[in-house]
Amino acid sequence: MAKSAKDGDAKSADGSIARNKRARHDYHILETWEAGIALLGTEVKALRDGRANLTDAYGVVREGEVYLLNLHIGHYETGGVFNHEPTRTRKLLLHRSEIRKMIGAVERQGLTLVPLDLYFKNGRAKVMLALGKGKKEHDKREDLRKKDDEREMARAVRSR
Repeated sequence: MAKSAKDGDAKSADGSIARNKRARHDYHILETWEAGIALLGTEVKALRDGRANLTDAYGVVREGEVYLLNLHIGHYETGGVFNHEPTRTRKLLLHRSEIRKMIGAVERQGLTLVPLDLYFKNGRAKVMLALGKGKKEHDKREDLRKKDDEREMARAVRSR
């Protein structure tokens, strides 16, 4: 996943195009998968420009296939009439065994498929998809409290 910025494949030095920062705050992450995305030409060019937003995106399993909904990829400036719809449903490319695991977890256990990260790997757009269980409000507060405590301890150690 790590790429240098000179490769020109992504917006930042680690190759990431978009990151869902709210996902780890709102969900307990149980398992992750790397999936390819079926994209149109103007979508790939827009991703290379860094025009993506993962915050409202989520995955669904329909008819034995996994789809990503509400992933917003902005218009490509010079796309003209060939431009894509920004929030269209996109098919995720996974192995059949991985899809079976997801079906079991989503339908039987009531878990959610959440995209964590969108990046390029060897010239191909990939999404890091996670199986998450929604956090309760007290869990979120507890995580914030732990994070603040760790920050305070790090400050105390540095100031010595």
